[in-house]
Amino acid sequence: MMDWVRNFFDNYTRDMYFPSIEIKDVIEILIIAVIVYEIMLWIKNTKAWMLLRGIIMLGIFIFLAWILRMQTILYLAAQSLNVLAVAAVVVFQPELRRALEKLGEKNLLSSVNPFDKNRENERFSDETADSIVAACYEMGSVCTGALIVVEQAIRLNEYEMTGIELDCKVSSQVLINIFEHNTPLHDGAIIIRGDRITSATCYLPLSDNMTISKDLGTRHRAALGMSEVCDALVIVVSEETGAVSAAMGGRLARGIKREELREMLSQIQYRKSEKERFSIWKGWRRK
Repeated sequence: MMDWVRNFFDNYTRDMYFPSIEIKDVIEILIIAVIVYEIMLWIKNTKAWMLLRGIIMLGIFIFLAWILRMQTILYLAAQSLNVLAVAAVVVFQPELRRALEKLGEKNLLSSVNPFDKNRENERFSDETADSIVAACYEMGSVCTGALIVVEQAIRLNEYEMTGIELDCKVSSQVLINIFEHNTPLHDGAIIIRGDRITSATCYLPLSDNMTISKDLGTRHRAALGMSEVCDALVIVVSEETGAVSAAMGGRLARGIKREELREMLSQIQYRKSEKERFSIWKGWRRK
C-alpha cells in the first residue's frame, strides 16, 4: 500500500516545480496581502467601487473581443490604454488624495515628523468641547441652523479662505451669536482649530453620495461632503427640526444626543487610535 502511494506521488509530481520558501518570502507575501486588502477596503468604502465595477465590465468586454478575434476593437483598446490610465488618475483624484492624507495621519509618520510637534498644543480644551455641545443644543431648541467644523490633523486652510477670517475664543455665546438669524456671519460654516474660531461663512464641498436620504438639506450634505475629504468632525444643527447630527469619515449620525456628541469630541480631543475612534460610529447607519 505504501509503495503504491509512493509511486502515485512520484508519477504525478515528478515534473512539478516546488520553489524553496524562506522567511523573507513569507514576510513579503504577508506585506503584499495587507496592501491588497487595504486597497480593496479603501475602494469598497468610497465611490471608487462603482467606477471599478465599470472598469471590470469594460475588461470583460475586451476579453470577449480577444476570444472572438475582433481585431478592430482590440486595436482601439490597445491605442486607448495610455488615455485610460490618465483618465483613471483624473477620475480617482479625490480618492487618491484622501488615501494619501490618511497615510499621513498615521501615528508612525506623525511621531517622526518634526513639523507636526505643535499639533498636540492645538487640541481643544474641555471648556471648548462643553461650549460646543451647549451651543448646539441651545440652538437646536429654537431651530437655529448651524454648521461647525472641528479641525483635526488635516489643515483646512483652503476652506478657511472661502470665508471671513476670525480669531476668537470658542464659547457658547459666541457660537450662538454667529449663527443667529439675519446676522452677517450666520450663513455657511465656521472652522474651529484648537480653542479658537479661525473662520466663518466658509463654503464646504457637497457630498455627491447618491445614497443620502432625500430629506437631508444642504447643511447635511455639506457636512458629509466635508467629512469625505478630511478628518474633521462636522456638526450640524437642523434649521427645520432642531436635531443635532455629526459627520466624520464619510459617515453621518443623525439625531444624536448631548452625551453622544460630547463623547465624539472627547474621542478626537485626546487623539484616540483610529480603531477606538471608529468604535463610536459602529452600528450607526450611513446616510
